[in-house]
Amino acid sequence: MLGTSLALALSAMSVQADSIRFWTTEEQPERLAKQQEMADLFKTETGTSVEVIPVTESDLGTRATAAYAAGDLPDVIYHTLQYALPWAEAGILDTEAASEVIADLGTDTFAPGAIAMAAFKGETASVPVDGWTQMVVYRKDLFEQHGLAAPDSFANVQAALAKLHNPPELYGFVAATKVDENFMSQVLEHVFLANGVSPVDENGLNALDEASTTEVLDFYKAIAKASPPGELYWKQSRELYFSGQAAMIIWSPFILDELAGLRDSAPPTINDDPTSAALAGKTGIVTNFSGPSNPDGAAWGDVRYFGITSDADTDAAMDFVKFAMDDGYTQTLSIAPEGKFPVRRGTADNPTAFTEAWSKLPVGVDRKAPLGELYEQSMIDEIVGGLDVAKRWGVAEGQLSLASKIINSQAINRVVRQYIDDEIDAPAAVAAMNDELSKIN
Repeated sequence: MLGTSLALALSAMSVQADSIRFWTTEEQPERLAKQQEMADLFKTETGTSVEVIPVTESDLGTRATAAYAAGDLPDVIYHTLQYALPWAEAGILDTEAASEVIADLGTDTFAPGAIAMAAFKGETASVPVDGWTQMVVYRKDLFEQHGLAAPDSFANVQAALAKLHNPPELYGFVAATKVDENFMSQVLEHVFLANGVSPVDENGLNALDEASTTEVLDFYKAIAKASPPGELYWKQSRELYFSGQAAMIIWSPFILDELAGLRDSAPPTINDDPTSAALAGKTGIVTNFSGPSNPDGAAWGDVRYFGITSDADTDAAMDFVKFAMDDGYTQTLSIAPEGKFPVRRGTADNPTAFTEAWSKLPVGVDRKAPLGELYEQSMIDEIVGGLDVAKRWGVAEGQLSLASKIINSQAINRVVRQYIDDEIDAPAAVAAMNDELSKIN
């Protein structure tokens, strides 16, 4: 990692800004402190100070647009995936600078999915920083006991349901069924992606194919029928899994520290010790998940980026991003390791350097422990590997804005709920979804 330090030392000798401004949505006090530590290390290396400016995530879009209009953008913005392509299109981002940073660090050292999500006219809109992938969380001990394959496909999940579903002692799954919860939207998008089904293409709205969509509907009905009755979302999923009453759930990686008994507000209750890591030891996860029409499958991913702006002191901004993604990268990830998977796995000289360092970072709230001590290496590899194939509706097609409107409408949630409640058949459900989607623009 000396290469970057040498480059920084050389650039510091040239004429460069005394200070740059960095907007971050990681505004909790302890997270700001970690970012300030990284900024201080960068100043020690280069002499350039970094003003770390917290911005509430919900205000980021309007603030960036106003700053661009006033010619007063910060030098670097830490932002969500949803802004990468629109800001590149609007001229807010310097995509050439971002692409140069990625090339200098080594494109091959980044997770391909994170790069692909920000692809823009042959360049990369922003530099991927961290991300997480949604997971199928399952009782690996029960799967092994019954000779079941990991639940990485529709077929394997359904085979497991046939063996394990035994209510009320054990539910095969806890599917998201509460229509007005974003959790159901997120889980459904994951399941649709797994079977290669999307409501958008490069031209805009894309009518859902009846055959492949019916496969999705039938799978979702199967996991819903193997779930408890009621309006289910993340809360019941976690509670039932933690009590040993669910064989499979879909959840974010933010469950990983809780699963190991490190958070008092959400303790595992599978035994009498709420601080026990016993359930973590019985758990496996799957990130890449496939349906019959898409054997390669997909992972649902959320990625964050460093955007170098069009108003930036470009050299200083590029050096800061390089530092944050190289010598300072472990510090960057330490802000919240359980939800910040390394999208850059290592360096050319040590391809797994950052993955290994990340696995040793402490996670937890009331107690702390490294993920690498709580989970086997194969599971750590699976957690990080999902970012290689991470997808979202509308990203590759340049239709993320339209896809977001579709998700926010909850139209798909409503129709899927009607189907799993046996109110309509599959052809009627597909027709109803296409009708609802045709009204969104």
